[in-house]
Amino acid sequence: MLDSARLLFDLQHVSQVVQAISGCLEARKISQHITDALVNQFDCVFARLWLMEVNQTALRLVASSGLHTHLDGSFARVPVGAYKVGKIAQNRVPFLSNHLADEPWVKDRDWAIANHIQGFAGYPLVANDRVIGVLATFSDQPMAPEFLEVLQVLCMTTTIALDAATRVEQSRQAALPAQANGSFGLALSDQMATALRSTCLTLVGTEHPLPATLSYTLLQAVEHLNHHRCNYCRLSYQEAFVALEAIIAVPADEGDDAETWVRSQFIDLRTLTLWLGGKLDLRLVRDRKAVQFFLEVPYPDPDLAIPASGSKKLSEREWEVMTLLAQGLRDRDIAQKLYISESTVKFHINNSLVKLNAKNRYQGVYQAAIQGCI
Repeated sequence: MLDSARLLFDLQHVSQVVQAISGCLEARKISQHITDALVNQFDCVFARLWLMEVNQTALRLVASSGLHTHLDGSFARVPVGAYKVGKIAQNRVPFLSNHLADEPWVKDRDWAIANHIQGFAGYPLVANDRVIGVLATFSDQPMAPEFLEVLQVLCMTTTIALDAATRVEQSRQAALPAQANGSFGLALSDQMATALRSTCLTLVGTEHPLPATLSYTLLQAVEHLNHHRCNYCRLSYQEAFVALEAIIAVPADEGDDAETWVRSQFIDLRTLTLWLGGKLDLRLVRDRKAVQFFLEVPYPDPDLAIPASGSKKLSEREWEVMTLLAQGLRDRDIAQKLYISESTVKFHINNSLVKLNAKNRYQGVYQAAIQGCI
């Protein structure tokens, strides 16, 4: 059974890491902060992170902390499928061991013995069915199950951050020819109006310069809207945020399953928007023949703690159940303490997970903790 107190303590550390990289869209800075955190906050002796090269054939070492901080050497570039790191990327399967020196694949067993390395965890960083990197960490003691749960959450957060950062960096590279032609200096509304092919853009409010990350997000949204033949689009500059509203048609052949189609759209854009602390709402309108698109992104706030998750507030009973769950109580114990049935406990937990956008109970406890719900 997992030690819930230790789990919650480590998840608080993850929260601090998330706060530090929130809104950062520089892949190397994010990577270095993650490996530093694993060494400084989670007592790992060595941590490294590789990012996939554009051609998807090799991994490039971009961050290294602990025993070795150099980025050159035999593991600076790892072909996919080579060594354990390359195999993790190829197979998309995490690898865990608490007896590293005994593993047959270890290239330098003497190094592991001399540095008392026992634990190893390697995780593929997969975003939208694409491997974008691999995170590996080493410990001089066996890795506890609680840490492996926390590491999984950290990898999920890291993947979202790095995916957004690499997309922005690629977009900046693609924009260099436009800069040379002078078109990059256009106001954002002009760039969006030029890009929109199916409708005219309406501007509301006083336009002012936005950070590159926000401009990139809005331009990406326009590209999506173009693909879906948008017939109405409005850009609004509000006091605390910038918003983009639009109407797009549901394809005729998707009419019978419009809700499923809506859920499958704009996944990458939603991820990027959430990472910047914003939200993306898609609602069926006009007898399910159209979708109302609403994207809202806040202006940068230096005091911003973590990206908004769009979660709903927990009810009083859900708060009680999640608080007891975080304390390590089983469903049976929670039921007895609150004088309700076990099935009712499960009902409240499942509702809480939906509101917290969590896939399992551990993520639920983590989200509830960092959002101040418990």
